[in-house]
Amino acid sequence: MTDTPHRRGADRTEAIMRTTLELGQKIGYARLSMEAVAAHAGASKQTIYRRWSSKGALLLDSLLSLNEPGLDYPDTGDLVADLRAQIHAAVDLLAGPAFGPLFKALVGEAQHDPQVAAALNERLIAPQADKTVARLKAARDQGQLSPGFDLALAMAILSGPLYFQLLITQEQLTHEYVDRILDALFAGMRPRPPMPAAQAGPPPTPGPHRRARG
Repeated sequence: MTDTPHRRGADRTEAIMRTTLELGQKIGYARLSMEAVAAHAGASKQTIYRRWSSKGALLLDSLLSLNEPGLDYPDTGDLVADLRAQIHAAVDLLAGPAFGPLFKALVGEAQHDPQVAAALNERLIAPQADKTVARLKAARDQGQLSPGFDLALAMAILSGPLYFQLLITQEQLTHEYVDRILDALFAGMRPRPPMPAAQAGPPPTPGPHRRARG
């Protein structure tokens, strides 16, 4: 492979992002700094600041560089199985011991950095939501879901408990918890059989009114 300036730049960017993740795992996001990343990656501070405007932006790019294929939806024809496989993979990546603390730190950073918040939504949260809604729509079109079910609401119901447990209660996210969410949600999303027709016939005739005897 020809060693070009573009190739060297890509290699340097990859090394910086890899160092960010490794160092972040080791010392935590609070102690992570652009200067520390530069020193460990063998890059100048100017190189890092020219590419990333903040520590949060650097961490976001670094996490997205993982590019785990498990976050793409399978389509086996079994909607619940496909959702389970994708959400299990997301939980393993975003809430696992390796990167869970860094992901939570990134969400926290987004609360007071509008640029990080916009980038996080545009590049991670919204694309995953779109994939979920698209998979739900395909299942609805195939008759696997109630035709009138609100797919955007289904997406919110699917993801809300995960973020609540990950960020608010900070309890461990497990595959079993994901399965409970899916079971509860799909009890209401599956098509319901039509109500049986009422028995034909005249309504019962009320009996004669009798006055109470004194």
